[in-house]
Amino acid sequence: MRKVYVFLADGFEEIEGLTVVDILRRAQIETETVSVTGKKKIAGSHGIMVDADLLFEEVEADEAAMYVLPGGMPGTKHLGAHEGLRALLLGAETAGIKVAAICAAPSVLGDLGLLKGHRAVCYPGFEERLLGAEVGADPVAVSGNITTSRGMGTAIPFALSLVEQLKDKKTADELGRGIIWM
Repeated sequence: MRKVYVFLADGFEEIEGLTVVDILRRAQIETETVSVTGKKKIAGSHGIMVDADLLFEEVEADEAAMYVLPGGMPGTKHLGAHEGLRALLLGAETAGIKVAAICAAPSVLGDLGLLKGHRAVCYPGFEERLLGAEVGADPVAVSGNITTSRGMGTAIPFALSLVEQLKDKKTADELGRGIIWM
């Protein structure tokens, strides 16, 4: 199986980023955190320091199964401003790579025009940035190669949805029961 890359910038929402990493790794899906800041030490939006596995320049796009964007401020703004990440996201569908974003981060996908014709959800107040999307209010929306979710409180169902997509429903359900989610 190819890798999942979770992109981090200073000000990322810790629960949204780290819950995804934790659950995907529990499912034995190779997952790496990637700093877009030029340094491996990243400060979360609540001051929790995280050491990223890789710098953006070390990402091997041909090994990617999925790109994940956690929300949080100003982390989402930093992700959206990173030209290299924007290029990866724009080429994801053609390359057969899934894209997932939670909380404010679906706005990055919307700004790039990637949500046109897709169902999508986001943190309340960011709906106008989901350009061309059919905006809903479910905890998680899966539409084509794009998965979006609403916020910190939906991080577990978001991550379990990614497990289901990358492995299977049985693995996601077993993992959910194991962490006392279901």
